Amino acid sequence: MLIRLLMLFMVIVCLSACKSTNSNSDYDTKYDFSQLESFHFIDTPDQGDQLSAERIRANIRTTLTTKGFVEQQEQSDFLVSYAFLTKDKPKSSGLSIGLGTGTSGSHGGVGVGTSMGIPIGSDSAKIQVIQVDIIDAKENRLIWRGTDEFDFESGGDEKVAQTSKTISNILAQFPPVPKAK
Repeated sequence: MLIRLLMLFMVIVCLSACKSTNSNSDYDTKYDFSQLESFHFIDTPDQGDQLSAERIRANIRTTLTTKGFVEQQEQSDFLVSYAFLTKDKPKSSGLSIGLGTGTSGSHGGVGVGTSMGIPIGSDSAKIQVIQVDIIDAKENRLIWRGTDEFDFESGGDEKVAQTSKTISNILAQFPPVPKAK
């Protein structure tokens, strides 16, 4: 019985350690998002990576216009702001611990083992974190925020595709659909 509890504990620890890369969003639950039709971008401060900034902005524009929103400078319903951060991907320690059980007839046993790994490949992996804010233009207050991140090894085509996918994932949750009561 103790062995089964220990196994269950190890499974729970392993599952909780797995990181999900699903987009997250938060919003004003009392806001009527159905009234939103037009948007424009707020100028964002230079974040030191003009290529990423331009890709993010272009993908936000494309995604919002595909959803039926119109970009216009004057008298828009909502403002769009975004921020991003590039950070080093945490490196794996290369140490793993294994636990196993087994039975043979009426006898049981538990085994514990460890292994050390030698990191192979580049240490240049990065994580790009993107945040998109939607602000009510009349009240100048945040009404929706979405975030997501992706791993990348280098720039170029891979990063362009991942940026597009990440923005699509973030804005798939905008506008929020109220849950049925």
